[in-house]
Amino acid sequence: MITKEIGQIQFKSREWLVNIAAPFWSRTGRTASGLYAEKLSRTGESIAEYYRTFVQARQIYAFSVAHRQDWDGPAVDQVQQTVNRLLSSARRQDGFFVHKLTHDGDVLDERADLYDQAFVLFGLAASGSLLEKSSLFDEAERLLDVLESRWSHSEGGFTEGEIVDGSIRRQNPHMHLLEAFSALYQFSGRQRFGDAAASIAELCRTRFVDADTGALLEYFEQDWRPLGDVRGRITEPGHCLEWAWLFEGFAVIGGADALAVSDALTGFARSRGIDAERGVAINEVLTNGDVHDHRARLWPQTERMKAAVSRYARTGADNEGREIIDAYRGLEKYFLADRPALWADKMLKDGAFLEELVPASSFYHISCAINELLNLKVAEGSVVPGTDLPR
Repeated sequence: MITKEIGQIQFKSREWLVNIAAPFWSRTGRTASGLYAEKLSRTGESIAEYYRTFVQARQIYAFSVAHRQDWDGPAVDQVQQTVNRLLSSARRQDGFFVHKLTHDGDVLDERADLYDQAFVLFGLAASGSLLEKSSLFDEAERLLDVLESRWSHSEGGFTEGEIVDGSIRRQNPHMHLLEAFSALYQFSGRQRFGDAAASIAELCRTRFVDADTGALLEYFEQDWRPLGDVRGRITEPGHCLEWAWLFEGFAVIGGADALAVSDALTGFARSRGIDAERGVAINEVLTNGDVHDHRARLWPQTERMKAAVSRYARTGADNEGREIIDAYRGLEKYFLADRPALWADKMLKDGAFLEELVPASSFYHISCAINELLNLKVAEGSVVPGTDLPR
């Protein structure tokens, strides 16, 4: 029964990605600058006041996924144009990539940020694979050269650049570096990227995960000690599950203790971070389990699904299969009923959604979760087109 339900949501997810979202965002979400719109109105009009570099890299990935899942739209041409624009317009003379471009694609905010660099690396991995250009992996190595020479930190990991408060260290950009290095290693086979991934994974295992609870901590001193105030006890269930998914993948290439880390992170997130009444993963709890932020953004729902898919692929356990289905049902709540190619981003405590523009950046989260789901092998005959699909 579980395999049949999973097969049904696989079919429904592919239909959404290939026949609804990708066609819509490739047209309405595309601008004359050769870049993707940052946001759309809730009625589907493009908002192109500026472009953040990391959002462009995320869209490169999303359309690479759509192509991989047999979308026959202009993914190759658009990705080629966007990556060319980033390399020509968003890179500084020192090799870092800027934070933001104008609506015409010129530099608007020249500051460099570690989070942005992580997604540029990720976009280079996706575009290098899609376009079959090893030169884009070379570009990733050049950026890694700059990161290592300019921002390496004596206590491990990297400093965060020129935008955020440098007195506080965060796990979040390092998580996306692991994601980028893992993708670069997968697509290029270059050992340097595999070694970089292993270094970040070890940093998480030894410094980011609270030994007493198995929770992922967010905010640290320079030496990776948790901050002494409440910020040092904040944990985000979505990030716990995202790291769990990354460690499931890292285990496949021989990562030491990776599955134990995944188990601890998943156990904490599921026991403390899922609101059973709303059926969603919430934003923040504390290490003692107290809720710190009851709201529920879209992206934790995708991380919940990715972790469940990877764990179901490894264990075949019914509870993991059920978690895939529950996570998918939680994610579906965010799609706009009258415009299914669009989504809400922030669910409030009462289950209502904040009325705001539609962020393009969420397409990366959704497409990544759908890609993981569609790559899952389930029992033959479980995908049943044309049936009533679970909501």
